[in-house]
Amino acid sequence: MKTWTFQNGIYVESSGTVAGPKEAAGPLSESFDQTYQDLYCGEESWELAERKLMEDAITHALKKANRKQEDIDIFIAGDLLNQMITSNYNARKLAIPYLGVFSACATVMEAVAIGAMMIDGGFAHSILLATSSHHAASERQFRYPNEFGYQRQETASYTVTGAGACILSQKKTNIKISAATIGAVVDYDMKNPFQFGATMAPAAAATIKSHLDNTKTSVGDYDCILTGDLARVGSGILHKLLEEEEIKLSHTYDDCGTMIYYTDQAVNAGGSGAACCAVVTFGHVFKLMRKGVFKKVLVVATGSLLNPFMIYQKQSIPTIAHAVAFEREDM
Repeated sequence: MKTWTFQNGIYVESSGTVAGPKEAAGPLSESFDQTYQDLYCGEESWELAERKLMEDAITHALKKANRKQEDIDIFIAGDLLNQMITSNYNARKLAIPYLGVFSACATVMEAVAIGAMMIDGGFAHSILLATSSHHAASERQFRYPNEFGYQRQETASYTVTGAGACILSQKKTNIKISAATIGAVVDYDMKNPFQFGATMAPAAAATIKSHLDNTKTSVGDYDCILTGDLARVGSGILHKLLEEEEIKLSHTYDDCGTMIYYTDQAVNAGGSGAACCAVVTFGHVFKLMRKGVFKKVLVVATGSLLNPFMIYQKQSIPTIAHAVAFEREDM
């Protein structure tokens, strides 16, 4: 796997996070810029609600950086809905040169890595990026009609309703992007779409090992190693896979899918979705970095690269993980 080490000082200028009602009732609610108390978010459909979530997150990021949309060189975004309609419609409204990206729930760190690479190479000065997901919209697209009320398996994850956005530039802030590892597709011939955590754990393990090897760092060099949405099932498998490689995760490891909800919130194995890693990282983790609690963080976003038709045809689920290293710098 390829690791990019950035040379020219790439910083997180600002970030914005918006979350839905279940996320607002979770343990990280105070780290979100805005929350909604119903899944419609004041709109007529769940798909329009997701569009609103991303729009709001972008608005918060721009406002915090005191920037207007014309100050942005490139907009990079992705989501889970067919043909990335949430991102496309927001790109239409922004009228900024746009790159749509997709790595399922790993999309956010793919977007960060691409944006940092473009700035480091001198191809852009300011990058706006965003990802989103919506529980009800994703359920309707990937699983069953919401009205069906099927019984979810205990290993199933719960799609996060929310959106995260951030602006990257060379304007110095407390949060610097030092490196990114681009994952390769990993497929262990698993076919159960209700076991995403178990399916994605091998990809997370491969990317973490490659990042540590390529950067000549160890687990102990990071104040926090965070996976995207392996949730409770996948996190345990990740520990075992890395132990086989003689890499032992410490108490500094956590997973966005387990952090975003309380265990009694009826979310089965925990959170997932393109917004999961985005709102936890851009909200909670960045907040702790700005306070100096974390000085070096490795975020490893994970994604299952499937669609319903391949599942109907009993095909296995390819997975991927992208890692980005963030470091605190004193101002």
